[in-house]
Amino acid sequence: MTEQMSSHFYRPAEGHRLPHDPFNAIVGPRPIGWIGTLSPAGVRNLAPYSFFNAFSYTPPLIGFSSTTRKHTARNAQLSGEFTWNLVTRPLAEQMNATSTTADVDEFVASGLEAADSVDISAPRVAASPVSFECRVSDVIELRGADGHTSPGVLTIGEVIAVHIDEALIREGIYQTALAQPVLRAGGPSAYFEALAQGRFDLVRPR
Repeated sequence: MTEQMSSHFYRPAEGHRLPHDPFNAIVGPRPIGWIGTLSPAGVRNLAPYSFFNAFSYTPPLIGFSSTTRKHTARNAQLSGEFTWNLVTRPLAEQMNATSTTADVDEFVASGLEAADSVDISAPRVAASPVSFECRVSDVIELRGADGHTSPGVLTIGEVIAVHIDEALIREGIYQTALAQPVLRAGGPSAYFEALAQGRFDLVRPR
């Protein structure tokens, strides 16, 4: 007979009764949206978003969610474009430095060199081995099941250009672990690096 699992049950609207909200620790590790934008005045902005992912192959769509219309979401909506830059373990500390809320050029503040995009004006992170150039396809106001809107927005962009360090491509296959991608975990400070020894393969049933 299987022993019954003891469950910590809570309703988010009533509080989780734990030292830290477990929601974003359970849904994780999560890829990081390291988003580069340009303001209407030409000021560069770079910020990491832990609520980020890919949504579609055709067209190739990615999106990031902002709790408010901060610089990044506002810049992306006004300019209609943004870049996504892969966060790697060697870049993790500088990525963290770009999470500042100060009104500064995060490239300068974090000591990162910017690279020009090919098809858009938004800047890329020169040291990142992979980056996407994106055009905004939708900006969605987030709302609860009761229909009430929140201050948050989901910005979705179509990937129109891709930059990949050729060293990460072996026999025509992109090597995920070779890039040393960093993923966001739960709590105020937890991250994970995707390592080759954590890989396993499954073949889909027909």
